Amino acid sequence: MRTMPLLLAGLLWSGLAAAQAADENCPELPEGSGLDWQVVHGPDFVFCKAIHAVDGTQALSVMIGSGSTFKPERGMREENAVIDGHKVRWYRGDVATRREVHVRETLVELGRRRDAHIVVRADSEDLLARNQRLAEALRFSPVAVGGD
Repeated sequence: MRTMPLLLAGLLWSGLAAAQAADENCPELPEGSGLDWQVVHGPDFVFCKAIHAVDGTQALSVMIGSGSTFKPERGMREENAVIDGHKVRWYRGDVATRREVHVRETLVELGRRRDAHIVVRADSEDLLARNQRLAEALRFSPVAVGGD
């Protein structure tokens, strides 16, 4: 569960990510959110990082692919939500090196062969709630869904 984020961080750090205002594989960002996507395309996944244009901070990330490595633990359950018509449950997460960071994760089943693992991180409960609302306003394109 923890190895995929480290792999992705390494990809981003090595400069393979290209900042893009839009990517047909990433979900549609809420209008007026002030967010832009930074995108990494892998062999069977796309990793989309929503960045605030004003200050460069990350609001959320979305990993779209088949066979997500995210395995929610029942004891970490938090809020229920709906994302693009899909009922989801948010789960508490953590950042091993930064205990003060608040984390929520969820998995959206987009179709038979595609999932979206969404991660929201924030330094405060208020910012976490705002970023969760942004995540809950995402809309997935037919390309991301895979036509199912």
